[in-house]
Amino acid sequence: MTTHAEATFKVKSWNESTYDKMEEGKKSNRASVTYTYEGDIVGESKGESLLMYPTETTSSFVGLERITGKLGGKTGSFVLQGSGYYDGQTARAGMSIIPGSGTGELAGIGGTAKMEAGHVPPGRLSLDYDFE
Repeated sequence: MTTHAEATFKVKSWNESTYDKMEEGKKSNRASVTYTYEGDIVGESKGESLLMYPTETTSSFVGLERITGKLGGKTGSFVLQGSGYYDGQTARAGMSIIPGSGTGELAGIGGTAKMEAGHVPPGRLSLDYDFE
């Protein structure tokens, strides 16, 4: 049975650096990010993202994020893998829980998520999950 969860998140830390500069201002960056979550998910996450900026104000990104805390009254962690796009105003991403990444009471978790975040916190995460 699939369960739906909604949470908000805020950036606790964001460390981003360029690893490849291209012509016309294009660049590729790596970001190490920590988020805090409230709502149906309560906890903290650590993530790594690769971002490609085709312009100064837009980017495409891929990443992994490990969320540790409580979900549906269960304690543990799981890893989301996702990709998305930032249009200069809002970042949107689709994600999936990596099979086998659940720990503790969240072992066996699977599912998909959608993330949306603008310039003003908080961002929103919508998660549909179940257990094997």
